[in-house]
Amino acid sequence: MSEKDNRFLMVGLGEVLWDLLPGGRQLGGATANFAWHAAALGGRGALASCVGDDHLGRRIIERLDAMGLDRSAVAVDAEHPTGTVRVELDAGGDAAFTIQENVAWDFIPLAPPAVELAARADAVCFGSAAQRSPVSRQTIAAFLRATRSGCLRLFDVNLRQSYYSREVIVESLGACEVLKLNDEELPTVAGLLGMSGTRDELLCELLRRYSLRLVVLTCGPNGSTLRTPEEASVLPGRKVDIADTVGAGDAFTAAVATGLLKGWDLSAVHRLADRLAAYVCTQAGATPALPAEFRQAP
Repeated sequence: MSEKDNRFLMVGLGEVLWDLLPGGRQLGGATANFAWHAAALGGRGALASCVGDDHLGRRIIERLDAMGLDRSAVAVDAEHPTGTVRVELDAGGDAAFTIQENVAWDFIPLAPPAVELAARADAVCFGSAAQRSPVSRQTIAAFLRATRSGCLRLFDVNLRQSYYSREVIVESLGACEVLKLNDEELPTVAGLLGMSGTRDELLCELLRRYSLRLVVLTCGPNGSTLRTPEEASVLPGRKVDIADTVGAGDAFTAAVATGLLKGWDLSAVHRLADRLAAYVCTQAGATPALPAEFRQAP
């Protein structure tokens, strides 16, 4: 078996689109960003999604090929356009998103290539945004059911606009082993689930109630926490020169998945995720080229 075949297959399941940033158009979508960073960290990045049969869709296909990602499960929809998101940045580089609706990634089909990819995946990352439509929601649920025993399933909440519900959150928590959310999303998720308490109490309750392996909480400049049922790792925030924060959370998730698959201890996983997210914040866009150092164990 070749060295390439031995790399972990890490799938982003959900949206792929163009981020319309002040500085120009860049490939985006949380799950697409995850796949890119997983590959940049040394894995085999793959994407299960859908683009339109249009110029923007063809450009995405070209970009995925240039990035070396497996796009065998990226379908082409002749009836709906490729998705775009208008991104506005504040003075601190934090992003606000306006997401186009009724686009191709709202209609991800459960085609044979997607089922085959699910059966081979070592890790799958999915979120709530792509579940705003019944078609993609059903496909995501079926894809997760088609994964093999031992596949690492990560739910990166990514609450956007009004594209979530209690039902989607509960079903997704029941389908994952790892939950990742930020400090703005935690109180919203807790409210939907009827939970209350301190931040750490909420993390512990999520672990207990949904039998999770790990909960990841990112707090931007205020650091991050990784908590398992047995231990916690807490890191303070890093001071960096921020270009924008687009994709930093997705990079953090990819690093967590990479470390877990490699069997690293919690603190080592956390250090890699923290360093990678901080680096992405210093670069424009969600998928910058990464220095070779990120492929090494911390």
